[in-house]
Amino acid sequence: MEQNERRTSGRIEYPSHGIAVVCDTQTVIHMSVLDIGPGGAGLILPPDTPYLTGKDLILITDTMIIYADVIRQERSEDGSWKAGLAARRFSSEVLQYLLDSIEMRSKHEEGNDEKQI
Repeated sequence: MEQNERRTSGRIEYPSHGIAVVCDTQTVIHMSVLDIGPGGAGLILPPDTPYLTGKDLILITDTMIIYADVIRQERSEDGSWKAGLAARRFSSEVLQYLLDSIEMRSKHEEGNDEKQI
């Protein structure tokens, strides 16, 4: 019981969908957010998600982006995974990667818009 309280301390419910990008493999995982706070988040991941404990990832929802470590991952009764994240400060490299990716996607979308005109 005490461990459970520690995991949710400072978090609020945040029912949302988004994606998680595993930093070292660039794997994109569609997931649901359970709760979120300044120190981390709780996620629900699909059953086919690889084991991610110890990996860092970028969590992207409709209103925020978080860089975090996966600190636990437990199988649920329905086969999905519940994962706990500990937030990390963005490094210069990760922040630059995000900005470059956004710029590249923006240019790609602009090119598609011009083709439609």
